[in-house]
Amino acid sequence: MTRSIILFAHGARDPEWARPFERLRASLVARSPSTPVALAYLEFMQPDLAGAVTAQAAAGATSIDIVPVFMAQGAHLKRDLPKLLEGLGASHPAVTFRLQPPVGEAQAVLDAIASHIEATLA
Repeated sequence: MTRSIILFAHGARDPEWARPFERLRASLVARSPSTPVALAYLEFMQPDLAGAVTAQAAAGATSIDIVPVFMAQGAHLKRDLPKLLEGLGASHPAVTFRLQPPVGEAQAVLDAIASHIEATLA
């Protein structure tokens, strides 16, 4: 089984918006070079989730972790993403998808943001 990770972000019209996500992807690749990591966007930017999954599956991925790089669960993660995953499961039956919680809900992320704010204001 070949595992890959897709970082799933909202997307924006301004290409500069994606820079932190690109840095996050690069950081993950540097930490684990043998694990493919891709970015995918809900709207406005490419690749979309279907495109990223298709590319990962074509590269041999049989297990894909979808990691929402959102601060919290809103309508996109509660309603839109499950529909997308349902369609992707039908299109890629040989691939196992694991949806991870949004990164912004992780206590370590919240602690890192609080530490950053404290340091910035000090």
